[in-house]
Amino acid sequence: MNLDHVFVCGNPALDFAATLRARRSARFDMFPTPDRLDAWYVESGIVDAVSPSRETDVEQARAVREAVYGLVTARRLGEEYDNGALAVVNSAARRPPAVPQLTPSGRWTAATPEEALSTVARLAIELLSGPDVPLLKECGNPECTRVYIDRSRGTRRHWCGMDSCGNKIKAAAYRARKRTAPAATSH
Repeated sequence: MNLDHVFVCGNPALDFAATLRARRSARFDMFPTPDRLDAWYVESGIVDAVSPSRETDVEQARAVREAVYGLVTARRLGEEYDNGALAVVNSAARRPPAVPQLTPSGRWTAATPEEALSTVARLAIELLSGPDVPLLKECGNPECTRVYIDRSRGTRRHWCGMDSCGNKIKAAAYRARKRTAPAATSH
């Protein structure tokens, strides 16, 4: 399984919403196929195993993803929730969630795609009704639309993650400064 999903937002529901990248420009969907959705569920840690998704599961996941993103954005900006987005997330959360089981080797959570999606919706509800709401920030990279929880000292974090955005922006700013700096004169 290819580990190319990124988990930098501080909450699986935010990472789930961030699986549509660069919303303002390129719009790159991390769920092009059912197996990539399944990989996300496992890589995120919300389940240890998931039964194979179908295209309808991807469509439902995309609907919940967009609803979560809309609700997170509204909450972050202090705006009213969209009733349609509320209905989508609440409907998904009403379904049975993934249920962990205790095994001789520890905890194991196997789920259907619907149970995994219900778990994501429930995590979104907990996040949006919990103490981390004031810490929600959008990444400072203009191309990035990830929302993350800023738990840094003084809540001064600017990027969803240094590897994914911070280093790119800092390197670009450094190169721009080098280009515009006056040439040093030698004597």
